Amino acid sequence: MLKTLSATLLLLVSTMTFAAGKDAPTINFSELQKPNWSEQEQKNARLVTDFVQNLMNNHNFDYVLEHYNDSAYVQHNRNLPDKIPGLVGFLQEFVEDYPDYSYDVKHIYADGDFVIFHSHATLDKDHRGNDQKGINIIDTWRIEDGRIVEHWDSIQALDLSMRIYSLFSGGDIQNDNGVF
Repeated sequence: MLKTLSATLLLLVSTMTFAAGKDAPTINFSELQKPNWSEQEQKNARLVTDFVQNLMNNHNFDYVLEHYNDSAYVQHNRNLPDKIPGLVGFLQEFVEDYPDYSYDVKHIYADGDFVIFHSHATLDKDHRGNDQKGINIIDTWRIEDGRIVEHWDSIQALDLSMRIYSLFSGGDIQNDNGVF
């Protein structure tokens, strides 16, 4: 009986995990890349795309820790913990509450060691593609020697529920790095 119950539970969890990952948006790098980027800018943009796809859409936190945890990663969003493990820990808890959280990249810009994403984040699958719901985010990363070492962002809540969420969740300072 216990074996059957355990097997059924394992099957259910793995099916739900697969189904959740299956619907995750995919960053279409080939459509978003710019023809005037240098070879280095292209590499930097691909690096950030892989990082963001696995962190924000696939929620593949083990992959992110394995591939990106060697960098200094200075976090300038004062509401997020510093360093990659702090960011991953925050997002692990966040996606427990919002398992359909996704990050739809609309534009990618690369300028030397900086990569900028302009994105639409949503908490609910039904809000994906609706620019009246969710959050408008501009993220900037600095790359050094093939590693992501710094991050800034600017966030705009698009609807009342996100404004209220931001009001109540935005007050705790998690690092001393400053916003600039």
